[in-house]
Amino acid sequence: QVQLVESGGGLVPAGGSLRLSCAASGGAFSRYSMGWFRQAPGKEREFVATIIWSRFSTYYGSSVKGRFTISRDNTKNTVYLQMNSLKSEDTAVYYCAADADYSGNYLRPGNYDYWGQGTQVTVSS
Repeated sequence: QVQLVESGGGLVPAGGSLRLSCAASGGAFSRYSMGWFRQAPGKEREFVATIIWSRFSTYYGSSVKGRFTISRDNTKNTVYLQMNSLKSEDTAVYYCAADADYSGNYLRPGNYDYWGQGTQVTVSS
């Protein structure tokens, strides 16, 4: 059974930075495409970023492009989300997700097979 554990969330002032980590265990991490999603109270889960397993291609949601960077270290079974120039609207619970059978559609939460428990990011204005 694949387990994903996020860490690195917290309270940060607007304009600041945070780096989230997601450690994976119990599966073939290097063959999973990994994604980050977020969900604010009363809103749907939103795609943030993904990194594809085969070529390390990366894709970002329009609201974070240019500010956030996703990366992975297959030797540590870990995916990262570096968040810079944070805004109050980035406040949400951030979830790590793994897609074991990448089909090309990285935007839909339903395409991901495994999820972490989430980590809270709060940006104060």
